[in-house]
Amino acid sequence: MAVRVKQHERFPGVYWVWLKDEGERLATLNLVPGTVVYGERLVEFEGEEFRLWDPHRSKLAAAVLKGLRGLPVQPGHRVLYLGAASGTTASHVSDIVGAGGNVFCVEFAPRVFRELVERVCSLRTNMVPLLGDARFPESYRMFVEEVDDVYCDVAQREQARVLADNADMFLKGGGWVLLAIKARSINVVEAPLRVYERELEVLRGRGFEVGEVLGLEPFDRDHVMVVARYVK
Repeated sequence: MAVRVKQHERFPGVYWVWLKDEGERLATLNLVPGTVVYGERLVEFEGEEFRLWDPHRSKLAAAVLKGLRGLPVQPGHRVLYLGAASGTTASHVSDIVGAGGNVFCVEFAPRVFRELVERVCSLRTNMVPLLGDARFPESYRMFVEEVDDVYCDVAQREQARVLADNADMFLKGGGWVLLAIKARSINVVEAPLRVYERELEVLRGRGFEVGEVLGLEPFDRDHVMVVARYVK
């Protein structure tokens, strides 16, 4: 049972849950009470239900715990999520934007996409599943509105370029992006720091101001989370 729940000091839609004998845990308010997405624990407090947000399963949760200064995703926002997989982090983004927002979920793998649709999007009316390749944003252009934020977590060699191509097509001017750079998906032998810097240079060359770069260890090895603003 939760001892106390408190709104995160900087991020609307994100909460701290204090549990007896377990301490402080990150959570979001469950948009679909009574349902879970990846086996996460549900906690009730004062008539509301919260989903504990596992930083070992979600790079965004890991970034928050690593000291993220700004979380662009806000209640009511429209978010383009590239690489939604089976919906672990995307479902927490869905909680954060709430019923007044939308999460456009792009996923390439058909089997994983079926899980995303059947287990997550079918229950969450603010999530729009899109079977497609994030390298070719024109293929789903007709289904996506202008968005406030783009979240990118794809296992591609040119992760920053994929993000920038989607931002050019869908992101509003002054909008924000979150990019989880997976060094080993880009080059398995090159030093991760060199990989990160090259991807950051791609973003800067495509009209982004990089605000934060956070290493995600010990939650994710050879990963960083980048927060940048689209100023092109």
